[in-house]
Amino acid sequence: MRILALEREVPGTADDAFEPHLKAEAFRVWELCQAGVLREIYFRGDQPTAVLFLECANVKEAGDVLGTLPLVKEGLITFDVIPLEPYPGFARLFVGEG
Repeated sequence: MRILALEREVPGTADDAFEPHLKAEAFRVWELCQAGVLREIYFRGDQPTAVLFLECANVKEAGDVLGTLPLVKEGLITFDVIPLEPYPGFARLFVGEG
């Protein structure tokens, strides 16, 4: 199942709280990419938060995976976890044909 995860910074967190954990965060993200769990990662253009696409069995598994990120473990960020489904609309193009 494809999962969209939108990062949210924990309110009241000082900017300098992130720095000691950023290398470990990047390493864990790399591990998840190599494992095929994290399929894509971006930063939003309108704010400094991450957008991740994961491939997991379900939302719980995605939450468990995100919980392994150092910034999550340290309580600096959380994620909105959104399950995605394939778009079925293209089938409408072929209704009544053939």
